[in-house]
Parts: sequence; structure tokens; C-alpha cells
Amino acid sequence: MTDIIIIGGGIAGISLAARLSDHAHVTVLETENALGYHASGRSAALYEPNYGAPSVNALSRMGERYFQDGGYLSDRGFLLVAQNGEDRAFEKDLNDLNTNEISVEDARQIVPILKPSITRAAYHSGAFDIDTDRLIQDFAKQTRSNGGEVITGAAVTRSEFADGFWTVHTSDRVLQAPTLVNAAGAWADDIAKLSGISPIGLTPYRRSFARVPAPGGHDVSKWPIFFGVGETWYAKPDAGKLLISPADEDAASAHDAFADDMVIAMGIDRYQQHVTEEVTRVETTWAGLRTFAPDRTLVLGRDAGNPSFVWCAGQGGYGFQTAPGASQFLADVMLGRVSDVDAELVAALSPHRF
Repeated sequence: MTDIIIIGGGIAGISLAARLSDHAHVTVLETENALGYHASGRSAALYEPNYGAPSVNALSRMGERYFQDGGYLSDRGFLLVAQNGEDRAFEKDLNDLNTNEISVEDARQIVPILKPSITRAAYHSGAFDIDTDRLIQDFAKQTRSNGGEVITGAAVTRSEFADGFWTVHTSDRVLQAPTLVNAAGAWADDIAKLSGISPIGLTPYRRSFARVPAPGGHDVSKWPIFFGVGETWYAKPDAGKLLISPADEDAASAHDAFADDMVIAMGIDRYQQHVTEEVTRVETTWAGLRTFAPDRTLVLGRDAGNPSFVWCAGQGGYGFQTAPGASQFLADVMLGRVSDVDAELVAALSPHRF
């Protein structure tokens, strides 16, 4: 018997487990043999509090102090670039990202491989890399140190509610708890249906990446993440290399995602239209699933039909940057604690909106 079962050991599930473990016995069940294997392990690992819907921005800012105090952030910055004919889209991004335009000459000082065809640019220093691996491991360590259990290789096969308790079956064990948390990422609607709970219409979307050598032998370590208008591609320094993504968003079923060669080629082509250095070699490719609710806002709270079933889903591409704020918010909801979160944000995040 445990107090709370959390299905899903990505950043959403393990951060919530840590927050709850001070007050309850928590058991985390993760299908894979390691935490953060799917979306969490394939993240761009960027903290940019102006990125996403207003509710995402609010959750991101709620966790900023946690990131800073824990030393999880390092300087990165972001650079937006546009070419002829893209002024309207550029100005929309400028407004949405709440950033400032800079000269093209200054942009080339920051990223020297930009083509002469770049006509406008904007830069923001307040974007940071997140040490995602340490963040996950620290949350797991906190959970275990408070007596919680983190069980990997534990795929859920059945989940039933009766007499005030959830009975959850895996291949080799049966657990019971009065509260069940669904933090299953791309599989969250599947877990809901398995548990007799109405799904909310979550959709996984594929996001692909390619790692290429540093362009032209440049030291890219201090370059920002840089991208085109409308987020049609981006490039981000990573361990002396460059990650390139077509920023694809192809609807998919829940599965162990992999990159499509044609999609990767499209992303590299978009990138190369903006830079002087040609990509001559791709070292590796991969993909992850970013899972969104219909309104692209996280789903955090008790189910409308059965309040002992708690949703922690729909993180989309914002799972890491929202994790400290979202986990604290949801822990407060579950523990009945007074929260500083305003009623409008609570309603925006609630599963009851569906």
C-alpha cells in the first residue's frame, strides 16, 4: 500500500513525486528502464519564460527561482533572424517573445555564419540551457530520500478503482493507493482509458533533431540558440556540435519516436538558407513526442469525474521549463494547500475545462 501512485517517470512525474514525497508515500512507475527516456530525454533543454501560451509563461516564471537556486541554468540566449518578405512574421515573433530588435551587423557578431540575405534580427539574453539530467536525478534523489519508491521497467497493464482505492497492475507487482496520478506523457490518454477515465484529446506531435559538426570549425559554445521566423527551424549549440531541428509538428500515435530522413533534410535545407556554411555531414538523428491538449495548455488537477485520478499531462514542448512551477502548483492542489496561483490560471490548467 502506498499513498500516491504516479504513472510516468519523465520530468513531469518525477518532479511531482519529489514535491509530494515530503508529505506522502509516493510510488513512481516508469515503463522504461530509465527515467526520462522518451520526451524528457529528447528535449532541447531550454528555459525561455516568454515561450509558449500565457499559462506556460506563468508556470515557467513560477519555477525560475528554483532553477537559479539549484544552479540548473547556464547562459545561452536566443537570436531570431528574418529574410526579405518576412517582416510581418518577424514582428509577430518579436511581440510574442517580448524581445528587442538588433542590427543585422550585431547579429553577425553573435553568430558569424549568417548569410547576407538576413535583413532583420532580434536578440534576448534571458534564455538559458537547463541541466536536464541533473534536474531529473535530483528530483528522483529527493523522492527516494523521503521514503518514496521509483520503479523502472514497470509497464502498467491494468488499473481499477473500487472502494476508494486504485489497484494498479504491472507485469510483476500489484500496488494500491487512494490517489493515482497520470503523468504518462504521450500515453496519458491511453492510461486514462485503461483506468476507466474519459480521455481529454491529447495529441502527440513528433519533433526531430540532427546533430552536425560545428560549422566551419567555429567555436559554437557561446552562440545562442538561433531560429527563423514562425519557428520553422532552429539551431542550438550542444557539446561543441550543433543541433538542427525543422521544428516539425507531425501528429503521431504514442510510440518510441524516430526521425524521418526527409523531415531532417527539410530542416537542414531551411537552416542552410540562412547561413554561409554548408552541412556536409550529419552525425546522428533522433525524434521525440511533444504532447498537447487541444488548447495547448498543460492539464494539471483532479479529474472531473473521479477526483482520486489526477492529471499531470499536456506538457507539450515545455515540460522541463515548467516542471518546478507546475509540480509545486499540482502538489499544492493535491495536498489542499493555499496557493498563490490566481483563479484564472487555475481554471486554465484544470481538467474540468474539457
